[in-house]
Formats: sequence, C-alpha cells, structure tokens
Amino acid sequence: MACQPPGSASYTVVIIPLRSSLYSLDALRFYLWVKRLKDLEQEKDALCSGMEVLEKARLWYLQRLDENRARQGSFQTQQSGVNPRQDGAAEALSCLLRSRIQRVNGSLGSVMTEPVTSGSSASLPDAVSDSNLRWQNTALAQEVSDKNRKISLLEFEKDTILEQLDELQAR
Repeated sequence: MACQPPGSASYTVVIIPLRSSLYSLDALRFYLWVKRLKDLEQEKDALCSGMEVLEKARLWYLQRLDENRARQGSFQTQQSGVNPRQDGAAEALSCLLRSRIQRVNGSLGSVMTEPVTSGSSASLPDAVSDSNLRWQNTALAQEVSDKNRKISLLEFEKDTILEQLDELQAR
C-alpha cells in the first residue's frame, strides 16, 4: 500500500513571499489554503490507516469463514455423542462472536451509507443512537434465538419423557 503509517507523516509548509503585508487578504487566503492542504493530508493518512485496518479485518473474516466451514464439515460427520456442556460453551462463544461481528458490520454499514456533511456535528448523536438501537436489536434477537432454542430442547425432552411414559404404561 502506498500510504505511510500514521505518525510517520510529515507536513511541510512552503513559504511563498507575499507581495503585501501579512494581514492582507492574500495572506489570509494563503493561510486557509495551506490549512486546507494540511487537513486533506491528515484525512488521507486517516483513510490509509483505515484501509490497513479493513485489510486486516478482511483477512480475519476470511480466516473465520474457513474455520466455520471446517467446523461445519466436522459437525456433519460427527456422531451424536456430544458433551452438552462443551457444546453449550462453544455455542455461547459462537453467540458472543456472532453478536460482535453483527455489531461491527452494522457500524461499518452506517459509516458507508451516512452522507458526509462537513461541519455538522448534529448528526453524531443520531448516529450514536442508531448504533445503540442496532446493538440492542441484535442483542434482543440473539436472546429470542436462545429462548427459542431452549424451548425446542424442552419440547424435545417432554416428547422423550412422554414416549417413555407411554412405554411404561404399555407394559
């Protein structure tokens, strides 16, 4: 990547002698122009730094996808003798990871879809509340999913107990 690492960038100012005094309109324009160039350089550095982070994140996502595919393959070939405690711990870790990934995806999506408005910080609270609502929605959806899973397990246990009861009564 052609970007310099943050902190190693140096900003140089070229001094051009002005024909009039330092308090002239030309001097003010020059100062504002140099300030804008400096701001653009800093923005470029921040964007390059963000690109590096995104590249690392992309590689991390690819690694997780490969691990997930490998686990799916081993799960399909695995026998039903799974220890429920180990399965529960793995499921809780997977749930946590999934919710964090969804939170990051939501944040990245909002960064890429929100219009850039220069100088308006009024949309910042809206973005924060939107992010909080997305996180709460993700957490609630996960909680509903967990409850549905527990309900399914309880119904399965109930059916098993009823079958055992029917077998005992038939004897």
